[in-house]
Amino acid sequence: MDKFAIIFQPQNLALYWTGFLATMELLAISLLAGGLLTLPLTLMRVSRNRWISTPVWLFTYVVRGTPLLIQVYFIYYGIAQLEWVQALWDTVWPWTLFKDPFFCALAAFSLNTCAYTVEMLAGAIKETPAGEIEAAQAAGFSKWNMMFRLVLPSALRRTLPGYSNEVVMMLHATSLASVVPALYDLTNAAYAIYKTYYLAFQPFIVVAVLYFILTFALVYVFRLLEKRFLAYLRPRTH
Repeated sequence: MDKFAIIFQPQNLALYWTGFLATMELLAISLLAGGLLTLPLTLMRVSRNRWISTPVWLFTYVVRGTPLLIQVYFIYYGIAQLEWVQALWDTVWPWTLFKDPFFCALAAFSLNTCAYTVEMLAGAIKETPAGEIEAAQAAGFSKWNMMFRLVLPSALRRTLPGYSNEVVMMLHATSLASVVPALYDLTNAAYAIYKTYYLAFQPFIVVAVLYFILTFALVYVFRLLEKRFLAYLRPRTH
């Protein structure tokens, strides 16, 4: 039988489908959780109070300065394997969550994307044109009113191109979830077929093609969003 034909047998396609769903679930929840953490941490990051901004700076510095794979290992093989944490698995929340491999990978991915997004958004806030700030002050905007009605929406729009790269990188990073046992993502699906049929390349070629298609789809979606929300930045033609 042709080696690629083996890949398209129903049982193997079912493996890929299971892995695809797990990968997309991991990506979507990571981006959502990281996004929810990003807003308050960004406001703390741009604060002029060093007691507020420094802890967030330290968090983003450590997370962005260490490999994501090490962060996954640290949470699953480190925190989740501590004896006192395991003793609380069945009794005390949130330690009960650490017995779930999916949560451990999710926590690592969420914190990682949060750290990068905080720095992107904080940078966009600091680069808000002075003219916009002066106009808002002249209109009588309060500090928080100006932040939430002018500065933050403008920064979110200008962060779109950089954030699109972050989303694509997170999609690719989901392949690192394969190091967590019992977490069945696309990479682990390919590895299962490899172990069953001793196919060294074909299962992973299929996964590479799937990741390429997903990447292209995400880039296309973000290009549409940029075209919609960043239209005012394009040069006007007369």
